Amino acid sequence: MAVAWWQILLLTLYAGYQILDELQVYTGLAQPVFAGLVAGLIMGDITTGLIIGGSMQLTVLGVGTFGGSSRIDANSGTVLATAFSVGIGMEPEQAIAAIAVPVASLMIQMDILGRFANTFFAHRIDAKIEDMDYKGIERNYLMGALSWSLSRAVPVFLALSFGGNFVNSIVNVLNNQLQWLGDGLSVAGAVLPAVGFAILLRYLPVKKHMPYLILGFVITALLTTVFTNIRTLGDTMTGVAEGFTNTFTSMPMLAIAMIGFALAFKEYKRTSEAPKAAVHSASELGEGEIDDDEI
Repeated sequence: MAVAWWQILLLTLYAGYQILDELQVYTGLAQPVFAGLVAGLIMGDITTGLIIGGSMQLTVLGVGTFGGSSRIDANSGTVLATAFSVGIGMEPEQAIAAIAVPVASLMIQMDILGRFANTFFAHRIDAKIEDMDYKGIERNYLMGALSWSLSRAVPVFLALSFGGNFVNSIVNVLNNQLQWLGDGLSVAGAVLPAVGFAILLRYLPVKKHMPYLILGFVITALLTTVFTNIRTLGDTMTGVAEGFTNTFTSMPMLAIAMIGFALAFKEYKRTSEAPKAAVHSASELGEGEIDDDEI
């Protein structure tokens, strides 16, 4: 299955939009998991898109940027990995390690180029402000956004248009002559989400909130075990009794996530109300006191 021209066009437009969403629009679609969803929807395989997007989301979960620093572009990596994985039949785990992560790292250079171009238009806006040229301010503002968009759209377009045969040849080599390397990349792609969790735990106050971490792990392990056994029992009953057609499903991760959200919200309210209570107590203690300059 080759990538059609209309798929290349839609993926290019999304690649250009996602950076603007991250910087200006803020709809939440500029995340790897949504990039995988959109790319999978366009390519006709949402499952593969969500696997790649979710894995990249977990990989960069603990990575943040501060000030003007650049970071890997996991969204563009997800788009290309999903397109090539579906288009040429590449395993998702292999596509993550062989395409998504390298592309995301290489896109740091395009991020720097976009920043350089945006600085040029920012200086032009400063000059237009001195001249009170409001139309010029608006025009250069939009051109600055265009430079950001092109910094993602152009590489994705070129990779999808001219990189298919090259990627296909690489996949053939990995699956035949270098099968050991292909298997290693698949294992590495499956391990990358754990690296993201490790980075996140490195920066989170784990020691301070260790009871919540242990509680969440235990609840997840217990519920997974219980509902997995129930599902196994239901599948066994289906095979034994002909009239038994119902199947038990495991507990959705959304329910487990809601439990974690409830605990996190409770902790947030406790920590946010503590400073207010301290200020209120201090104000009550200060009432009726006479300062030295009032004597």
